[in-house]
This record gives sequence, structure tokens and C-alpha cells, in this order.
Amino acid sequence: MKANLESAELSLRLWRRLYETYTLLKRCEDQIFEEHGLTTEQYAVLVSLSYLGQPARITDIARWLERSTNSISMIVDRMVKAGLVRRARDKVDRRVVYVSKTSKAESLFRPATMESFASVQKILSPIPHKDGLTLLNLLGQVKYETLKCVNREVDIEEIKRDELKQAANIKKWVNQYGLSSTPKTKLQRGKKKKTTR
Repeated sequence: MKANLESAELSLRLWRRLYETYTLLKRCEDQIFEEHGLTTEQYAVLVSLSYLGQPARITDIARWLERSTNSISMIVDRMVKAGLVRRARDKVDRRVVYVSKTSKAESLFRPATMESFASVQKILSPIPHKDGLTLLNLLGQVKYETLKCVNREVDIEEIKRDELKQAANIKKWVNQYGLSSTPKTKLQRGKKKKTTR
């Protein structure tokens, strides 16, 4: 009985910690991307275009972001109006819509990416590499169980194969945007070094 109670308590504490962390990470992202003239949702679409290649179908963007096609379509509509992306219909199947970044989006995306990555590195810096790999694995297990909750027929093995492809794309992305070195956040850049005389 005591073991069951402790297990239930731990489950609720973990769930609460995951939720708190997600909420705080979202607020942090919102602040960073707002400084660069983007919303977090717009940035996510631009990231998906970097990973998927351009032009990308709205359905593929939605799948990659774990969102509904309708919600991504609405975000893309706003992005078209803001001059961040172009939309084009397939010449054969008019139901298929392709999206690609504009030069305006790329000019905002690169500095937002650098700032975001610096923030990610700072937030995760207390975690040693080995523990980071363990955390990645544990969060993967939570993700797979959550996916089963959302869709009982989900093919977890297919999800894992997609994740391996994404991992390869992440390496390319890190190189493309020069993220292998540790960039400084605005806060760190704003601090002036004290000179001694």
C-alpha cells in the first residue's frame, strides 16, 4: 500500500515538474522570438521548413510539429500576410499546398536561432553530457506513452525511425547555422568585463 502511494505521489510530482518546465520553456521562447519579430508558432514553422526542406507541404509541417493541418494553415495564413512565407498550390493536385520561406523570414530566423540556441545551452548547462543522454531517453519514453494516449494505433517504431532522421538533420542544422560553438545570450553580451588597473 505504501509503495503504491509513493509511486502515485512520484508520478504526480513528475507530471507537475514536466508541466512547469514546459510552461517556463514556452515563456522563455516567447520572449526570445518576440524580440526578433516572430511568434513561437511562426518560428516553429520556419524550423520545420529548415528540417524538411523547401518547399514543404503544410501536411508535412503539421505532422512534424505534432499539430493539426488546420492550425498550421491558420499560422501560415498569418505568416503570408506578414511576408514571412510564400504559399503555392500543387499544379496537379490543387488540394496540396506548399510553403517556403522568404528572405525576410530568413533575416529574422538566423538571429532568433542563435539567441534561442544560446538560451537552450545555458538552461541545459547544469546537466552533464551523460545525464543529458539519459534524460533524452527518459523523455522519449514519456513521449511514446503520451502518443499512445493520443492515438492508440500509433506506430512507435515509425516514430523512432523519424526521430533518427531528425537527429541527422539536427547535425546538419547545427553546422548550417554555426551552432557548434557556444554563442552568448543578449544578457551575457550586455555584461561588460571589469578591467583591473
